[in-house]
Amino acid sequence: MSEQGEIQIRAACQEDAEKLLEIYRPYVEKTAISFEDTVPAAKEFAGRIARVLTRYPYLVALRRGEPVGYAYAGPFVGRAAYDRAAEVTIYVKEEERKTGVGRRLYERLEAVLKKQNLTNLYACIGVPPEEEDEYLTRNSAQFHAHMGYRLVGEFRKCGYKFGRWYNMVWMERIIKEHKENPDPVIPFSKEML
Repeated sequence: MSEQGEIQIRAACQEDAEKLLEIYRPYVEKTAISFEDTVPAAKEFAGRIARVLTRYPYLVALRRGEPVGYAYAGPFVGRAAYDRAAEVTIYVKEEERKTGVGRRLYERLEAVLKKQNLTNLYACIGVPPEEEDEYLTRNSAQFHAHMGYRLVGEFRKCGYKFGRWYNMVWMERIIKEHKENPDPVIPFSKEML
C-alpha cells in the first residue's frame, strides 16, 4: 500500500503519456486485465489521450504530484444513437490498489459524464472462465459491482493471452435519467472538473 497523501484529480494531457504508460505496462505484460499483448509506444499512447480528449474526459489521479492512476471514457460502439452511452476504463498503479484511488477517479469521471449529459456507462472486463489464475482474477468485476455496475453480458473464451482463454463481461451503470427528449451531449472541457 502506498504512503498516505491527498489525491488530486485533473485532466490528463499528452505530456502525461510516459508516466501513465508506466502504470499501464504491468497490466499488459503481467496480466490478462488488458487484452493488449504489446505495450504501446509513448507516442501512440499520447495519441490515444489526445483522441479521447476531443470529446470525453481522460483523468489522472496524483498523489504528491505523481500519477497513481487514470480513468477515461470513450465511445460505446460509435454510432450516433449511442451518443449518450460511453465505455469507461480505469487503471491504478499496482501499489495503489485498494487505497481509494479507483473510487475517486470513477466518482469524478461519472460526475463529468453527467455534465456532458451521458446516461449509460459500460465497462468491458476480462474475467477467468472458471478458476482465477496468476494472470486474471475477478477483482475488476467486483470493483465495478461495488461502484454500482451490474452484469449485462458475458462472452465465453473470447480473449487468448499467455496461452489461455479468458472470458469478457460487460457491466452497465445508469448515471442519469432517460428523458423523452434528452439534452444534447456536450463535449468534454476542463471546466467540467
